[in-house]
Amino acid sequence: MQSQHTPILIIGGGIAGLTMAIGLQQNGIDALIAEAAPEFKPVGAGLVLAANAMKAYQVLGLEKKIAEAGNALNEIDILDHKGKSITSTDLGSIGDGTPNVAIHRAALHQVLLKELKAENILNGFRSQKISQVGNQYQVTFENGHSITCDHLISAEGIHAIVRDWAFPGSKLRYSGYTCWRGIAEKADGVALDKATETWGPSGRFGIVPVGDGKVYWFAVKNGPENSEELRSYSKEDLINTFSDYHAPIPALIRDTNPDTIIFNDIIDLKPIPRFAKDNLVLIGDAAHATTPNMGQGACQAIEDAVILADCIKNGRTVARAFTDFERRRLKRTHQIVNRSWTLGKIGQLENPALINLRNLLLRSMPPSINRKNIEKIYDFKI
Repeated sequence: MQSQHTPILIIGGGIAGLTMAIGLQQNGIDALIAEAAPEFKPVGAGLVLAANAMKAYQVLGLEKKIAEAGNALNEIDILDHKGKSITSTDLGSIGDGTPNVAIHRAALHQVLLKELKAENILNGFRSQKISQVGNQYQVTFENGHSITCDHLISAEGIHAIVRDWAFPGSKLRYSGYTCWRGIAEKADGVALDKATETWGPSGRFGIVPVGDGKVYWFAVKNGPENSEELRSYSKEDLINTFSDYHAPIPALIRDTNPDTIIFNDIIDLKPIPRFAKDNLVLIGDAAHATTPNMGQGACQAIEDAVILADCIKNGRTVARAFTDFERRRLKRTHQIVNRSWTLGKIGQLENPALINLRNLLLRSMPPSINRKNIEKIYDFKI
């Protein structure tokens, strides 16, 4: 077994881990990143970096590079399955004009990777075991290597072994619905500055243009957890499920390479009372994995990284910085996890009478209420 030592180890080279490493590097701290994947490949689907995430990237000086790699959104609409508006949000009228940017996950990864020193990233390091030796942590990886560190940052995602080791009472929750994600190679019939989410009796369907003539879409359907039937759905099954939904929904599925469609049950992490313990801390989905109903999973991970870097920069000790980070992040992330959970239940209604009542109530809601709620989410300050 080969072993090495580093002052700060980040487990996970996703959006949270890479952003965290950039924040530290800009403060003169070279953290080591251990990433499970053997290499970074241009895979995955899309995501929306809402204004709060872009404000966080402004702190790191990356907002222009990210905006250039993605596609600015000016409007987000919720529609019924026939295409009639339920709610419409003019993003340009909210906040200080910071853009909301839709981007392919792989494109964001490339922007972040270019900011980091290649020698600080270890690929093919999937964590297997954590142990504590005095004030240090030893992480053993499936490849036989081990790394000892003074301070440990878990950005491993929802299935974080650091969290399970340090906070064994944490609990994952199945939402009651599952999701397919894909990238359509054509944007025919799609407004390039608008994201939409369609709510109907067969489930929800999201449309997000990510630039270069491509469209990220997601399809959400109620069903049992770990359903082999849903997991084995073909592209034709998805087209049939949403066949009576408005254009261009069936066409977008048809214009997607079936080999690139990603299937996942939607789960979250029931809010936990602690993110920090001694010389370790959880960030991103490891700390507060949320359902994607508010589009805030990646955004909150980015906020985490920027705020934790600020805490370390201004803290007397790294351990104290971890505690300060926990204090600054618990309330906001818990609120988003809980709101997203509730919103998913509302969006996934199947009973026609309840759907009609929901749509009527949302259409009658004053736009000022929706705008106020979004402004709270989009507000980000160090």
